[in-house]
Amino acid sequence: MIEVQNLSKSYGKIKAVKNLNFTIQKGEILGFLGPNGAGKSTTMNMITGFLSSTEGSIKVCGYDVLENPKEVKKRIGYLPEQPPLYMDMTVNEYLNFVSELKTVDRKIRKSQIDDILELVKITDVRKRLIKNLSKGYKQRVGLAQALVGSPEVLILDEPTVGLDPKQIIEIRKLIKALGKEHTIILSSHILPEVSAVCERVIIINKGQIAAIDTPENLSKSFKSTSKLSIRIAGPMNGVHELLKSVEGIQYVEPGTEKEKDVYDYVIEAVKDVDIRRPIFFALAKAGYPILELKSMDLSLEDIFLQVTTLENINTPEVMTEGVEPDRTIIDLAKEEGGE
Repeated sequence: MIEVQNLSKSYGKIKAVKNLNFTIQKGEILGFLGPNGAGKSTTMNMITGFLSSTEGSIKVCGYDVLENPKEVKKRIGYLPEQPPLYMDMTVNEYLNFVSELKTVDRKIRKSQIDDILELVKITDVRKRLIKNLSKGYKQRVGLAQALVGSPEVLILDEPTVGLDPKQIIEIRKLIKALGKEHTIILSSHILPEVSAVCERVIIINKGQIAAIDTPENLSKSFKSTSKLSIRIAGPMNGVHELLKSVEGIQYVEPGTEKEKDVYDYVIEAVKDVDIRRPIFFALAKAGYPILELKSMDLSLEDIFLQVTTLENINTPEVMTEGVEPDRTIIDLAKEEGGE
């Protein structure tokens, strides 16, 4: 659906984007992450055709962005971080205006707008001036304009900015539903949102791809140990010593007392070693019940911080899809003078 090859963008001597390569499949929801100034917005603007690339190529639905810009733009709906709204128009007037710009057939224009209004839940404000709407409703109107013309690709930059928690959940559900019929690139600083919605993520740092894979695979790649959180009923000293004696456990950290003689513990074991059964049998033999047990996988936020913080130069190479080995955090650190 989207093919990016050797993509670079320079502003004079400054190279904002450096030799990006990735592919997005039809129906995929891709998270596009990076710190401020990493090159995310520049890359998205090049995909939409708003900016031209210095080197490389972008194809959307088989059309080259530079050679067939009109065909590409017909197939893209774009919601920038600041929605392009005309404040003195009503919602209806604005969406009709966008429909004209996108040359939507007049015969289906009204029904399509009605469907979009219902989809993003703004039917009740369709006759109101946009300037009088709350920030959350303005964001929804911005999403509505991106859907006009039924584009095959949606590029959403911070789509939940300004929304309350209930609205955020609704928009997440909407994005998931849209992923069944559209290819979606989602850029967001709310990393739990990306984890909840996206099937795969790209993390970009200093204009280069630092990591690309599913959140689950990235978590496995960065974990040097298996970590568990466990709640056990029993005297802390006795349980602590027993856990330390279980083969495969490297580290045990007792936590606070949750109730009388009930404590939480954080356990680290050798990577890829399943210690749940040995722990169960050891505690059962001693008569210490397990009340709660859960895996402590790295969150997307943990991964993001590791990838984009150059101090973490000892992090092993990231398991990535289609990214050359020289595009790792280790080499980013070397560029900054690290060893």
